[in-house]
Amino acid sequence: MELRNYMEEAVKDTLDSVLKDLDVCKCEKCRLDIMALTLNSLPSKYYVTEKGELYNKVNELKRQFEVDIISKITQAAYFVNEHKHHGEDHA
Repeated sequence: MELRNYMEEAVKDTLDSVLKDLDVCKCEKCRLDIMALTLNSLPSKYYVTEKGELYNKVNELKRQFEVDIISKITQAAYFVNEHKHHGEDHA
């Protein structure tokens, strides 16, 4: 059995599709900062799963939180882009 945070999985799965449409830095450091900021602004939703078996509530949660996840990723991406932790020449 494993304990998983649905929001972490959902943010990871959604990140690339949101970032591709934004004019922000997409380096690994900024991506991780965006994920951390996004996850800190969303409620944790933990579930228990057998190894590899997804709990059936995940699809319901995805529909419920999809708009919030996209919105929070977008907000975090613009914030991180304005407050980069690396040099301006790094894109």
